[in-house]
Amino acid sequence: MTTLRIEHDAFGPVSIPADRYWGAQTQRALEVFGGKQPFPASLIRAFGQQKRACARANARLGVLAPALAQAIEQAAEALAKGDLDQHFPLSIWQTGSGTQTNMNANEVIANCANLALGGELGSKSPVHPNDHVNRSQSSNDSFPTVMHLTTVLELRGRLLPVLGHLRDELSNKADAWREVLKIGRTHLMDAVPMSQGQAFGAFAQQIQHAIARIEACMPRLRLLPQGGTAVGTGLNTPVGFDRAFCEEISRLTGERFETNPCKFEGMGTHDALVEASGALNVLAVSLTKIANDIRLLGSGPRCGLGELIVPDDGLTSSIMPGKRNPTISEVLVQAAMQVIGNHTTITLAGASSTFELNVAKPVLIHNLLHSIEVLSDCASLFTHKLLGGLELNRPQLAHNVEHSLLMATALNPVLGYDRVAQITRKAADEGLSPKDAAVQLGLITAEEYERQVRPERMISPG
Repeated sequence: MTTLRIEHDAFGPVSIPADRYWGAQTQRALEVFGGKQPFPASLIRAFGQQKRACARANARLGVLAPALAQAIEQAAEALAKGDLDQHFPLSIWQTGSGTQTNMNANEVIANCANLALGGELGSKSPVHPNDHVNRSQSSNDSFPTVMHLTTVLELRGRLLPVLGHLRDELSNKADAWREVLKIGRTHLMDAVPMSQGQAFGAFAQQIQHAIARIEACMPRLRLLPQGGTAVGTGLNTPVGFDRAFCEEISRLTGERFETNPCKFEGMGTHDALVEASGALNVLAVSLTKIANDIRLLGSGPRCGLGELIVPDDGLTSSIMPGKRNPTISEVLVQAAMQVIGNHTTITLAGASSTFELNVAKPVLIHNLLHSIEVLSDCASLFTHKLLGGLELNRPQLAHNVEHSLLMATALNPVLGYDRVAQITRKAADEGLSPKDAAVQLGLITAEEYERQVRPERMISPG
């Protein structure tokens, strides 16, 4: 049977599991909302960094006793390290400002600090969750600050390195295969020759653009609304708190953050986060194209395109022995679908800004962090488990180039469009090579055809 302790707040007594660090407000929220879908750990740990920086700024400005500030900072550091994750039971489905999770952090840090100072759980003394841990703050500026903080840290520390590796692997393939010819395809149909290097260079460029888009969002993500308190005016903060906070959080994280010069914008809207999600949405579109192209080009092994050899992942069909499927490409495409769906939710959440407060913060940041997570994990899997072992089916590529009807396009400057159209039509109708069709039509000699139609010279201007 669970041992309980009794705490009191403005509404009366509350029963709380005796070994939990949360307090009355968290317990009431747990009973109202439940706790079936918690926030990602990264957001909870970012709260630890935010509360550390607030304690430091408050102490610097003389509105928090140094001893209390030190105790708060030590407890918040434990939270930032993940040591207190088990004391955050609340669901993302709570009030739209994230107030309950902010209070959860305040209560956990206060109780942890009081235990370190020789006090008891629930005593609110000598460290009070509102008066001390939440000093110079409101949920309305703290929660969006944490949203920005965790987004920057997750993008910088998790997704961008993965994208860098993916871009480099694609670039390496482009360099290695720059002279390997293939037939380009438009409208899913044969077109003129190109190189495998050019195809993979396009993939690499897509990922480089994705990296650039994310980087372009960073200046706005680094603007923090901390210091705006309830509506953006900064009520109950000492002068300079916003700047002191940003200096401290920058020191703690190693990332540069600045105070938002318009706290009303930073609290009442989340355009910067919607923008970041938009960059991830474009990335999802790019990854879908790359993954689909690779699985289509690797289709077969005998009755498909078969130009690429996708590495065997050891998995097979439940009914067809030995069947190999492009499972990792399918994983990446499914991840992209999830991100595209998340972006729709984030867009709607961003549009739920009325007057001085956006009231869909929890669902917005939940989906944004989920997008970062699935993109990071699945793009990394794709890079290491598929691209790393991807090979060319060189005989199939050579066969396709040799038999392509549209190799005759190189004769346009020599014979003109209409005569070349006669060649391709005859070749298609009679199952001939373009060379044989051209010779039989008497439009060109075999020797001249071979001199004019050089696949390796058809993949660049001139």
